Amino acid sequence: MGAAASAPVPLPVGRTAVLDVDEFGGRVERTELPGGLRVLTETMPGVLSATVGIWVGVGSRDETDAVAGSSHFLEHLLFKGTTSRDALEIATAMDAVGGEMNAFTAKEHTCYYANVLASDLPLAVTLLGDLVTDALNTAADLESERTVVLEEIAMRDDEPSDAVHDLFAETLFGGTALGRSVLGTVESIEALTREDVDGWYRRRYDAPSIVVTAAGRVQHQQVLELVAAAFGDRLAGDARPAPLRRGDEAGSPAPARPTGLIRRRTEQTHLLLGSVGLGRLDERRYAAAVLETAVGGGMSSRLFQEIREKRGLVYSVGSALTHYAGTGAFSVYAGCSRKRVPEVLGLVREELARVAADGLTTEEVARGRGQLKGGLVLGLEDTGSRMSRLGKSELSYGEYLSVHDVLARLDAVDEDQVRAVAADLLTRETCLAVVGPYRESELDRL
Repeated sequence: MGAAASAPVPLPVGRTAVLDVDEFGGRVERTELPGGLRVLTETMPGVLSATVGIWVGVGSRDETDAVAGSSHFLEHLLFKGTTSRDALEIATAMDAVGGEMNAFTAKEHTCYYANVLASDLPLAVTLLGDLVTDALNTAADLESERTVVLEEIAMRDDEPSDAVHDLFAETLFGGTALGRSVLGTVESIEALTREDVDGWYRRRYDAPSIVVTAAGRVQHQQVLELVAAAFGDRLAGDARPAPLRRGDEAGSPAPARPTGLIRRRTEQTHLLLGSVGLGRLDERRYAAAVLETAVGGGMSSRLFQEIREKRGLVYSVGSALTHYAGTGAFSVYAGCSRKRVPEVLGLVREELARVAADGLTTEEVARGRGQLKGGLVLGLEDTGSRMSRLGKSELSYGEYLSVHDVLARLDAVDEDQVRAVAADLLTRETCLAVVGPYRESELDRL
C-alpha cells in the first residue's frame, strides 16, 4: 500500500509587506506570522539556487559568565540529531542534493543556513526547521561535542592573528559580555552541563526571537508554506516579535584597560590598537565607513601606503569598524617583527592624529565612497549574501534598506561629515592588544 497523503498544513494568517521591487523582477517581502516569527524573502529571477537561513536573536552577548560559550556550543550541538533524524541522516540528506548546510554564532545572533538548488528548498527548510525546533541535545552528544569546541578554542589560540582579536575585545570591553569570546573559555566549556545548554535552547529559541530569510529563485508564498510546516503550532498566539536590541546596557566610552598581552614566542608580533566606536544605529556610520576605508581599508589607504608600500615594515596592516547595539569598536591591525613594533605603532598614531586634525581630501572621500559602493554591490551577487543581508536588516537594524537606498546614503557623505566623525572617533582614548614575545612591564613603552 502506498503511504497516505499528508494533510495540508494550514497557513497562519500574517501581516505581509512588499519592501522592494526592482526593474529585473526582484522582490523583497516580509511577513510577520502569529507567534511573532518573521519571514523575509528576496526573489532573484536570474539564478537557479536558493539560500535559506534561520536566525535566532541570541548570541554570546546574552550569556552570563557561568554559561559563557553556550550559544556557540548549542550551535554545534543542534547538528547532532533530532527526534526524527540522527547526525548522519542530516548530513546525508544535504549531501545527496549537493547542498551546503552550516551555522555560525556571533555576539548578538546565531544563524543556521543552507544553500541548495531552488528545487531542493523544501528539504533545506525542513532540515533547518527540524534542528531549530526539535533537537535532542543528549548528554552523550554534549560530551562528544565538548571536545570539538575545545579543539576549536585551541585552534584559535594557535593562530596569533585570531587570538589578538579576542584579546582586543577583552581589553576594550573588559568583563562585559562583549568582552568575552563567542567561543567561551576552556574553563566555561568544561563546566557546561546538559541542563545548561539544553535549558538555553528551550528558553531562548522561541518564535519571537526567530527570523527566517530566503533569497534566490524563491517565491514568498512558497517559503511561508514551508515555514508553516516546519514550525507547526509554534505559529500561534498573539506574541509579537522581540524588540530591536538597542544596547542600553552598553558600557563605558573608554577602554576597560590600556593594554592586553598574550605572551608567546612568535616570529611576528601581532597588534591591535583601537578605541570604543559607534553603535550600529548611529547615523554617522556611513561617514565613519568612508573614513575607515580611506584610513586603512585597502591598498590605496593611508596606513597601507605609509607603512607597507613606502617603508616595507609590515606584510599586513589595515583598519576595521565593528558595530554592536549601543556601542562598537574602531581598530587598526598590524603584524611585524618585534624590532619594528615601536616604529609601526608610531606611524599608525601619527596618521590617525593627522586625519583627526585635518580630515580627508576630496579625492580620498570620493575614493572611499566608490570603494564601499563597489564592494556592496559586488558582495551581493550570490544568494547567500542576499539572505544574510535580510537577516541582519531585520535583527540588527529593524528596517530594510534597498541597495539603492544604501548607495544614496553613501553618496550623501561629504568631506565635512567625514572630518567631524574623524575629530570624534580618532581622538578617543585607545587601548593596545599584543600577541608576541613581550612582558607586561614592556607594554608601557608601546
